[in-house]
Formats: sequence, structure tokens, C-alpha cells
Amino acid sequence: MPLKYIGTNFLLNSFFRSEIQNSGPEGSRDIINKCIFVFQNLKDFMSKKRPLILVTNDDGINAPGIRTLIEVMNSLGDVMVVAPDSPQSGMGHAITINDTLYCNSIKVTDDPHKEYSCSGTPVDCVKIAVNEILKRKPDLCVSGINHGSNSSINVIYSGTMSAAVEAGTLGIPSIGFSLLDYSMEADFGPSKKFVKAIAQQTLKNGLPKGVVLNVNIPKLNASEIKGIKVCRQANAHWEEKFDKRTNPLGRDYYWLTGEFVNEDKGEDTDEWALHNGFVSVVPVQFDLTAHHAMKELNTWDF
Repeated sequence: MPLKYIGTNFLLNSFFRSEIQNSGPEGSRDIINKCIFVFQNLKDFMSKKRPLILVTNDDGINAPGIRTLIEVMNSLGDVMVVAPDSPQSGMGHAITINDTLYCNSIKVTDDPHKEYSCSGTPVDCVKIAVNEILKRKPDLCVSGINHGSNSSINVIYSGTMSAAVEAGTLGIPSIGFSLLDYSMEADFGPSKKFVKAIAQQTLKNGLPKGVVLNVNIPKLNASEIKGIKVCRQANAHWEEKFDKRTNPLGRDYYWLTGEFVNEDKGEDTDEWALHNGFVSVVPVQFDLTAHHAMKELNTWDF
């Protein structure tokens, strides 16, 4: 029977009392020492808390990706969900400053975790969770699982990753998860074991100061995924195009389109890893200082 069950103290007391009575004077001291050891460890065991995990995303609180992420995190700790009430993809690190924010408690499943839908951006969700909803700082913040890639340059546009970065600025170990499938019918099943493994290692080891993880998962069957690779961000970019149209009132409007161009052929990049069947893990820093450029800039005659 696990030690945390009610009645444990009574059973242990009865056991050790019986042992002392049966051991005689010579063995009593040894039994008492064992008693002290067991109760000290029992106290430590009972005082340990499950990690508190904040879950958010940018696809909205009802998106299939976040439902999978919640399921996995419930197996690792006590979960609090604070996520946008509508899709917020591509919002980057935007925050709401010219409008009011609403945050409503909702019940989506019968699981024990609590959920709040927020009218703001992914970053708003992290801010309001930490400052207004949670009783203490989370041990981990996870964002996603995003429907679509956030590898390479996409990281700077991503609401998913911006939520993780925001948590990171608050000193919370944080991870953004993305699956390379934009469909709302995407199969997140193969992602589960990798999400769990990376989250477990982060809870166990922590992250270097100022670093969050950008995790992307290829659209493959579980048996086809070769493993996990720690990578650098590929040096790629978007070549944007705008589809110009005119509405019935004669006013021009535009749809943003474009092509993702990757000229980085390095085999140590996230793009290479994903195209070769690996889950990519890129450590991302939110100190945007270009330290390598400071020496040269200090030679300028300002």
C-alpha cells in the first residue's frame, strides 16, 4: 500500500510496536532507529508536490493540438490551462493594451485540471495566468501543440513560441511544441511520447538561464520518427507575395502569400532534422543582443 494512503500512520505504529515487543531489549534500539528513519522519509514523501504546469497555445483553447498537450501534461503534474478563446496564429509577441481582457473559467473535459479561456493573445494568456490566476509560479510552461511548423525563421512570427518566450522571461522553464501539419484533423498521436520525454527532461534538469526550447515534430507515423536532434535554427526566409483584389465597392485589399526558401544546407539545422525524420529541438534565447557585432560597432565614430 502506498505510504500516502489514509491509515498509514496507524498501521506503521502498530507494526513497530509489535516488532519492539517481540524483539526484546537488545533489538529495541535498532527497531526504534528504523522507526525514526521511516517516519522521516514518510514526511519527505508527503511534502513532495507534483509539478505545476501551465498550458497555453495560439490556435485556441478548443484546438486538437492543445487537447493532446493537456492529456500528456496531466500525466506529469498538476495542470492549469489558460489559452486564447479564438485562433491567434501569427500574433508573435503582441499584447493587448488598447482593449479590455476577459478570462473565463470553462469546463471542456472531466479531467481534474482547470481551464480558462482568454480574449487576448498567447502572451496575454501567460501574463494573466502568472499574475492573476495561479497561486505560485509554474514549474513548467508548455505551448502548443501548434498546427504547423515553427522551425527556422517562423519562430519570430509564432504566437506559440512567443507564449513560451514570455514565460521564459519570467524565469519559468518553457517549451513550444509544433507539428508539421496545418490540418485541424492532424494526428497528434505520434507526438505524445516525444512531448512527454522532452517535458520530463526539462522538469528534471531545468533549462539554462534565458533559454526556452522550440520543438518541431515531423508529420510521420510513430514508427517512422527516428528520434530527437538538438539543432540550430536554419538560416531561411519567406519570399512574400500579395494577392491584390478589389471588393465590390472598388476598394483594394490584399491576401498575404509567399514561399518558404531555405538555402541553408547544414546538417545541424532544424530544417534538415525535420526533413530527415527527426524531432528538432532548438534552444532559443530571448536576449536579442548581437554580441558578435558590439566590438565592430565600438570602432565607429559616433
